[in-house]
Amino acid sequence: MDEVLLSRIQFALTIGFHFIFPPISIGLAWLLVIIEGMGLRTGDELWLRMGKFFGKLLALTFAVGVATGIVMEFQFGTNWANYSRFVGDIFGAPLAAEGIFAFFLESSFLGLYLFGRNRVSPGVHWFSILMVALGATISAFWILVANSWQQTPAGFTVIEGRAQLTSFAEAVFNPSMWHRFFHTMLATLVAGAFFVGGVASYLVLKKREVDLAARALKLSLVFGFVASVLVIYPSGHEHASQVAHTQPEKFAAIEGLYKGHDSAPLVLFALPSDPPPTLHGLIEIPGLLSWMVFGDVDVPIKGLADFPADEVPQGFELWLSFVSFHNMVILGGLFLGLTGLGLLLIWRKKLLEWSLFLKAMVLAVPLPIFAIELGWIAAEVGRQPWVVYKVLRTQDAASPAVSSGDIMFSIVMFSLIYLMLGALYLFLLFREIKKGPEPASEGVA
Repeated sequence: MDEVLLSRIQFALTIGFHFIFPPISIGLAWLLVIIEGMGLRTGDELWLRMGKFFGKLLALTFAVGVATGIVMEFQFGTNWANYSRFVGDIFGAPLAAEGIFAFFLESSFLGLYLFGRNRVSPGVHWFSILMVALGATISAFWILVANSWQQTPAGFTVIEGRAQLTSFAEAVFNPSMWHRFFHTMLATLVAGAFFVGGVASYLVLKKREVDLAARALKLSLVFGFVASVLVIYPSGHEHASQVAHTQPEKFAAIEGLYKGHDSAPLVLFALPSDPPPTLHGLIEIPGLLSWMVFGDVDVPIKGLADFPADEVPQGFELWLSFVSFHNMVILGGLFLGLTGLGLLLIWRKKLLEWSLFLKAMVLAVPLPIFAIELGWIAAEVGRQPWVVYKVLRTQDAASPAVSSGDIMFSIVMFSLIYLMLGALYLFLLFREIKKGPEPASEGVA
């Protein structure tokens, strides 16, 4: 099998598995800021015990996220040597900033948060989880800076086959950075809300610590509803509009615009096939896509056929770009609907009575992570054949000396390791959830 394709599969495997944990950690950390803040302000034991319980789940998730993230750095040097050589001067700064300003901040204060309860003042303890959440967000900022630069590179020049910084500010605040950052951060808040909501719903169904679980569930629904609205609009809308302006080939791929339109329709449903790229069972709204992007239903939008064939996704990549994007959008609507229904049940004082809704919340826990993964796939696969848009092709970024056998062996090994690590994470997570919050007599003193 082709070495470049195998390297891409390995990268997708390792990044995809790692990407399960940071969104939960970030979203859960910000929810704990609220939970611990309410405990600090009110002194209510339910809030304090809730914080201690979900703090354990945060620690477990954070630890697995750190372990799985280490692999990424080695891959750049082993499988993507040409890429590393080309972007090293660009990526060095944000990745160093992520380590210095973010990772050490969140990891240090996480220790204080976990082991400082009843050993430091309540105010300092709350400040520690605030720094964990802030550190995790800053860490994500610098990682997204690096990724966004690949999508919309700026502030650089190419000298002797290497990209070199000409403006750090332009490279950091490239055209897609803020859109990608806010959309991703809001998605992590949705993930954190559904994580807390699912765990709380499980406890209610099992009739364990119902008062504490009901309060956690209500908080997660309010928090999740607000985040679900914002992740769709304005965040998702603005991000899609930015892609239409800065990466029109990707926009055409994810939206299913295989031919240009003077009044581009919004595709609601279709089954794509290739070759040639065709949409079957098409359901669309004429002119709506032009209006959403440009505010005018008559503005033309280019389709894939309007670009050189060697500069757009082809075959399975084209199919995957369309399917991943549209399923992400569908899931976004589901999150809004579920949390909105939950708020209606709260208003009608029937939240704890409808077991079907509680079971749906339990089953929905992994769905925001799935949606985030789909968004990442749409962003990365839709950019093909470029690893750095319009600058470096994926085919030219791989290491020339690594054999397909070596890569295949590493894929098998990583798959086995991640399978065991994932199983261990789920075992420990379910064990803690089944144990539930500590009884009041053993909780905070």
